[in-house]
Amino acid sequence: MTTPLNLTLAQAGAAIKARELSPVELVEAALLQIEIHELEINAFVCVWEDTARQQAREAERDIQRGRYRGSLHGIPIALKDLFDVAGLPTTASSRVRDGHRATTNSAVTDALQRSGAILVGKNHLHEFAFGLTTPQTRNPLDPERTPGGSSGGSAAAVAYGGAWGAMGTDTGGSIRVPAALCGLVGFKPTYGLVSRHGIAPLAWSLDHAGPIARTVEDAGLLLQAVAGFDARDPASRRPPAALAVDRAPGLEGLRVGIPRNYYFDHVAAPVAASARRAATRLEKQGAVLVEVDIPMADYLIATQWGLMVAEAADVHARDIRQSASLYGEDVRTLLEAGQLLPAGDYLKAQRARRLITRHWAALFSEIDVMLTPTVPQTAALRNQETFVWEDGAYESVAEAYVRLCAPANVNGLPALTVPFGKDHQGLPIGVQIMGKAFDDARVLQVGRAIEQPLLAG
Repeated sequence: MTTPLNLTLAQAGAAIKARELSPVELVEAALLQIEIHELEINAFVCVWEDTARQQAREAERDIQRGRYRGSLHGIPIALKDLFDVAGLPTTASSRVRDGHRATTNSAVTDALQRSGAILVGKNHLHEFAFGLTTPQTRNPLDPERTPGGSSGGSAAAVAYGGAWGAMGTDTGGSIRVPAALCGLVGFKPTYGLVSRHGIAPLAWSLDHAGPIARTVEDAGLLLQAVAGFDARDPASRRPPAALAVDRAPGLEGLRVGIPRNYYFDHVAAPVAASARRAATRLEKQGAVLVEVDIPMADYLIATQWGLMVAEAADVHARDIRQSASLYGEDVRTLLEAGQLLPAGDYLKAQRARRLITRHWAALFSEIDVMLTPTVPQTAALRNQETFVWEDGAYESVAEAYVRLCAPANVNGLPALTVPFGKDHQGLPIGVQIMGKAFDDARVLQVGRAIEQPLLAG
């Protein structure tokens, strides 16, 4: 039996357009899931039940009168609580923001409202997006495990049906990590493709905004709604071509890079096996697998941290001096360490980044996309601090989760995670597709080629 909960965002949008499904039904289905699951999962900072119901009724009336706005019209969407909504708090899941009220909408909020999406609430995150676990939120697939972070509440809300999509942010993997751990699709677009105006920053040269959804098609529809140049964001850039998210032609001759180094080092066997099976699936559809060496691999994480910690320390310089006790211990420690980081180290990280981006541009001149695991291990237990690898090496959970995602932030390249397989505990595994700058449509195309047989099955 088909119920609203069984529908993807794209399917729900098509049903609403055909007047086979009411936005009121869809919103009520989302609010019921929130009522059922929220006490245990804690994905939302706040839920706007009355406003969502009112917007659903308005959407229903507009559509009945022929004023259909597009694929997101009448669809329940959630926002990570870094996105401003005029008149409402943006808490960043931090006591530092007590009493905050946004005076205007973020660019993303405006874009979603123009599209007719129904905003159901704000989602929890790791404080100020400075972490990879979202400790206050549980993974709906196994509440004893982390949903990942920092956009953990956004992923959890979509995973249990409290929203049909959500907008998150990604500075070193914060969209892709929780999406992968919750069995969802998460997309970090090309740097500058989605405006960050009205989003509380973490590190301005690494921050991206992007969607979390159930399918690649759904993520593409969300991206299409929010992408675009915005002069208010200094990083915003005009893409060289219009973003297309429709079904694309086959993969014949597509060059898919498979790393020999870095991306399969200290990776759990089921995760590595899933990525290689995904590569085989692409090869069977006509793609050409090309083994590649990751350049400057030893400098990737050091560069990302050198940039992020310094920029975050600058963003929070006043608050960490005046209100240090209001920060969580882990975030406070990082910000205080950042205050002591010599300016020379930040400049070295910037120089390293220039070298890395030059070498990666040369790498991508030989391939069209690169396929890797998204994270090296599936969802950790909520109180778990480390992973132990087969060679006896220890790695913190946060360091492990950021390791395979952060390079795309350093380079500003589009990166997509798609669920593909499960480990021996039944936990979802994500595979990551990275592409050239502003080749976001191709990345989505490859993601759909990986997921489509799974959806058909």
